[in-house]
Amino acid sequence: MVLKMIRESFFTAIRSVVVNKMRTLLTLLGITIGIFAIISVFTALDWMETGIRDNIASLGEDIVYIDKFPWSNDPNLAWWDIIQWPVPTMQEYEIVKKRSTRAENVVFSVTATRDVSYRNNRVENVNILCVTHEYADLRYFEMEEGRYFSPVESATGRNVAVIGADVANNLFRGISPVGKEISVQGARIRVIGMVRKEGSGGLGDQGLDKTVLIPLNYVRNLVNIRSDRLMPNIMVKPKPGVTKLEIDDELRSIMRSVRRLKPSAPENFALNRASMITQALAPIFSGINLGGWIIGGFSILVGGFGIANIMFVSVKERTHIIGIQKALGAKRYFILLQFLYESVLLSLVGGILGLVMVFISTLFVNQSFDAHIHLTVGNILLGIIISATVGVISGYAPALSASRLNPVEAISVSF
Repeated sequence: MVLKMIRESFFTAIRSVVVNKMRTLLTLLGITIGIFAIISVFTALDWMETGIRDNIASLGEDIVYIDKFPWSNDPNLAWWDIIQWPVPTMQEYEIVKKRSTRAENVVFSVTATRDVSYRNNRVENVNILCVTHEYADLRYFEMEEGRYFSPVESATGRNVAVIGADVANNLFRGISPVGKEISVQGARIRVIGMVRKEGSGGLGDQGLDKTVLIPLNYVRNLVNIRSDRLMPNIMVKPKPGVTKLEIDDELRSIMRSVRRLKPSAPENFALNRASMITQALAPIFSGINLGGWIIGGFSILVGGFGIANIMFVSVKERTHIIGIQKALGAKRYFILLQFLYESVLLSLVGGILGLVMVFISTLFVNQSFDAHIHLTVGNILLGIIISATVGVISGYAPALSASRLNPVEAISVSF
């Protein structure tokens, strides 16, 4: 009987949908938009969080950045005090490298944004990352062509560069960049390698794809590496087995000693970690998440009322049939489940259409912006569960009213 009930309910629901195409379409629109809004937000958040986690993993979650500005908000620090802090220097980098017993690699870097050109081709706002030689040991990346700087090139400050995949594609248009000379603000620099494409992550991050790596000792003769605008910092990777507390305490002690701070004096430097970025972005993700629920919730609410309305209409149209079924001995639960099944089916159709729209949107975004957004199994299941739940809630009242109909009165309605 259960299988017969399911089969009959299924075909009845299909007939109702086919006969009332426009009514059904308008009814499903609310559920479709609601599921699309909610799952789109969740999919985008998953993409951003995954991208950020991958970027942190590429640097290593244990990397410590000795910087001028803290990456997290400290209520005990006033911004006018932080502005007066000195930036990390090459001398401090050398001292940290020499004194630290718990550091495996120490890197000094400065960053600038410049236009890069090759003949008539030009790329604007390229990230110019100027680093000491240890950078390749601290930050993992693969070479597509060529090689990284040699120790001699780094120490003597040769005019050589390693470029990202996007920079290479835009400047050289398919030809090998190795051995060619690029121009960075008039300076001629020879390309010795190209980094394998890493792809974009969350919040538009491009990894090293839009970056040019240059030895720091070459750049220090051209610009003032003590300038705040170049964001100088010291990156420290601890040895295996060294805890965060141990490396932080050692670096804090070295920096306080180098800057001759008294025991009672506050620190004038910051020890940052990449994980602070995710902590700082957590409230933003939560707000976007809440916004998705609110926007999608209103659409689903409208869609739920639409399904309830169409189910009440369906009950009214089939009152005579319900009367005959009950006269032949159909139980109340049979009638109840019959209409609940139809309601859930309608809601699931709307939810599946919303998921299909999300999937098509991800394909469009990936194709247009070279992103890697994917509709996860978890989000698909969430969309289906939400749709089914809305179907049950919206269809219960009409189904209950149908199950309570008096068979004699129901049969006589159509006459």
